[in-house]
Amino acid sequence: MNPGYAGGLLIGLAASAMLAAGLAIMKSRSEVLPAAQGTAFLRAIVRWICDSAWVGGLSLETAGYVLYFAALAEAPVSLVAVMMQGGIAVFVVIAIFVLHERANATEAAGIVGIILAMVLLALSLGSVPPHGQLNSFALGVLSALTLLGTAILCSSNRLRRNGAAPAIASGVAFGLSSLYTKALADIFAAHSGSAIAIQTAASPWLYLMIGTNLGGLVLLQNSFHWTRGIVAMPLSSAISNLVPIVGGIMAFDEHLPVDPTSAALRIAAFTLTLLSGVLVAGAEVTHKDDRADLVA
Repeated sequence: MNPGYAGGLLIGLAASAMLAAGLAIMKSRSEVLPAAQGTAFLRAIVRWICDSAWVGGLSLETAGYVLYFAALAEAPVSLVAVMMQGGIAVFVVIAIFVLHERANATEAAGIVGIILAMVLLALSLGSVPPHGQLNSFALGVLSALTLLGTAILCSSNRLRRNGAAPAIASGVAFGLSSLYTKALADIFAAHSGSAIAIQTAASPWLYLMIGTNLGGLVLLQNSFHWTRGIVAMPLSSAISNLVPIVGGIMAFDEHLPVDPTSAALRIAAFTLTLLSGVLVAGAEVTHKDDRADLVA
């Protein structure tokens, strides 16, 4: 592996742990904070930012995102996405032992599958994709198609009823944000001094990154309100990692490994992530149902 990539991937692993811890804090406040929807959208957002614990989780998230940005400047987006899946395991541990959440057999199988997919991806790192040049047109087309597909998928009554829809949508938003962040990181790497600020301010990727990050944050917090974090976070995170991996291939020319074994492992990991995501998203038990079971 390129030694320079190794440092970026370690930074990405640290970022994933910080992001997971921040999300766990934000999830812990979902019982007392309202969902942001309809005419009460702005009122709910104000409640969130006035809650000191929630803001503390958001601050940890922000610090983790800074590290994530640094990782993207050192390594390909598709490989950094692999390291970010480590946060899934961290969050699941916190959800079980700190938040006292539980998963049914189907959900547990999906969560284990997502974590196993992370391991398969890590095993495929022996063949590292090169840094590719951004294809802005391809990234624009990918963004439009991804958003359209998400809107169609999340229109499913079942996904809305079990709380999976906002988790899926948040994963797509965060995944697209990763691609826009990678485009910005390349600007930082290619310029110096005042040129960085000028090029960044003139780039549409900056504003798309901000918009998708904020949208993903609201959607994920809403999913925390409607379903358990042990379900919502792995589902969101798995999708948020799939999007940049596919986008890295389509928009940054990050090809699959030449080595057949590494390529097979990576394809198997993609497939397992998708199938495991279906298991988690297909769960019928919601957060409110879970609380009712606990009371009973």
